[in-house]
Amino acid sequence: MELNNKTIDDAQCTPEGGIIPPHTGLTPDVLPEVSAPQAAENSPAGVSTKNTLTPSTPSSILIHNDHQLHWYALRATYGRAKASYDYLVEQGLEAYHPTIQVYRMVKGKRRKVEESRLPNIFFARSTEHKLKTFVYDNVNLPHLRFYYRRFGVGPDARREPLIVPDAQMNSLKIICGHAEADNILLPPDDHHFEKGDTVMVTGGDFQGVIGKVARYCGQLRVAVIIDGLLTIATAYVPRGYLKKVE
Repeated sequence: MELNNKTIDDAQCTPEGGIIPPHTGLTPDVLPEVSAPQAAENSPAGVSTKNTLTPSTPSSILIHNDHQLHWYALRATYGRAKASYDYLVEQGLEAYHPTIQVYRMVKGKRRKVEESRLPNIFFARSTEHKLKTFVYDNVNLPHLRFYYRRFGVGPDARREPLIVPDAQMNSLKIICGHAEADNILLPPDDHHFEKGDTVMVTGGDFQGVIGKVARYCGQLRVAVIIDGLLTIATAYVPRGYLKKVE
């Protein structure tokens, strides 16, 4: 079944509060009300799925230690995310590459094919020290790079590989695991969302997701904001399934 994963800027609301699906896409930003103070590098567009943070703690305040286990966002140039993911898994690393089933015309016939759900992006859990041996392996993985975030400006600016907190990775896996749901990827200039409290989904298809309660086209959703990379929101979640997280 074709993915209903979509960007909001191309979506249209129906009178019933639904969404007319546009094209699938990825927008590397966050809700306008929750914009991160640091700028991200290496936008995935055109290139190329446990730490102990609470859900509301920004990943930018992680104590940097390149020998600690974390989930890292990786990008692969020339659309080689699947090949890079397969290689890391073969080498014994834990990795996550969310995919979708879509229909494409192949040699004049409509066929179902598997594609990356987040174009050119996947995730690996390891130490930064170990991942560097793969990122800097220009023989076997010349197309693999860290997804970096930049901190500061001017001569004092520095950049570090983007770490995704475990709570967000778990939520991302749950959302991406429901390809048939009306999930959405958010552009930076969408103003229809109303940001709310941090909540946990306690029932239904998205049970376990932790994020910001949001509203779009009159529907309650939960948005997972990975600072500097992307924001992804669930389909409709009944209010009774939402529990506030302090």
